[in-house]
Amino acid sequence: MSDTKDVLTNRVANSGIITYNLEELFPQNEFYTFDIKDYLFQGLILKEKDFRTALKEFDWSQVENKILLVYCSSDAIIPLWSYMLVSSYASTIAAEIWQGNQESFLNHHYEQKINSIDPKDFQEKRVVIKGCSNKPVPPHAYAKMVQHLKPYAQSIMFGEPCSTVPIFKRPRKLS
Repeated sequence: MSDTKDVLTNRVANSGIITYNLEELFPQNEFYTFDIKDYLFQGLILKEKDFRTALKEFDWSQVENKILLVYCSSDAIIPLWSYMLVSSYASTIAAEIWQGNQESFLNHHYEQKINSIDPKDFQEKRVVIKGCSNKPVPPHAYAKMVQHLKPYAQSIMFGEPCSTVPIFKRPRKLS
């Protein structure tokens, strides 16, 4: 046996690669969906009087501290005031109110979060946008992140630092 010990080095950790996990930007609050379809007369028409009565009787504690997604899953024409009316009941209870489904909310949410990231922090860096997630990060978030970082990053990859798919690499400058 040799007196010198073999030292394992973590080449990924020493590579200078920045791993960015978009899952960390996922909303912390739970979602609650409010489908106006459930309040339509014969599945077609929203009657104001009946809708107002239903909203008064609705247990609004269900939306407490949740992201309320208000939409209609049927093809009925929904008056704009109906979204406003739901919002008037939930505004002091829900964490956030969004007119649309979860996918449209997440696209908007990620757009805002990514825009708040200072891309200069990634100047000339090699970036891996982590791919595997346990939460439904929308494809739009990945596309937006590339668009946001490309003017600054040296390279952008997708996946895990040990196994990546190259997305973008800045050409080397000839001096």
